[in-house]
Amino acid sequence: MNIFVKSLASVVKPVPMVRYVSTTCTNYKDDFQDIIQPESREPNIPLYIERDQETKEVKKARLLYQSRKRGMLENGLLLSTFAKKYLCIFDDKQLQLYDRLINLPTNDWDIFYWATGAKPTPPEFDNEIMDLLKKHIKNEDRQARIMQPDL
Repeated sequence: MNIFVKSLASVVKPVPMVRYVSTTCTNYKDDFQDIIQPESREPNIPLYIERDQETKEVKKARLLYQSRKRGMLENGLLLSTFAKKYLCIFDDKQLQLYDRLINLPTNDWDIFYWATGAKPTPPEFDNEIMDLLKKHIKNEDRQARIMQPDL
């Protein structure tokens, strides 16, 4: 061992492991019992505002982007392939229903569970677009959906 390593080893002192526990945390009971969620650290999700001034083409482009960039791979794959297939044929009412479906719920897992049938769909989202999405997810044509479609 050279002299430099010996002198460095004598300078470095071990730091004791200390675990700090915040008293402003709440334990949430769910699948992850050991996770402590700080009360004030919840992300601030902005309220959904309907965009009435958008043209149909701008709305389609925005919905296509939002379908691809979900933050959750499962929904990104399902919604991007759905949007690629159906957005071009949707009328204004159907575009509005799809916009509400992907932007009103604050949790992407809710959309996934409703569309796959794992949880019942709430009445406000149980419409023709959800029915079409459920049919798309069944993938009766057995298409490979392991990547998002090209833009």
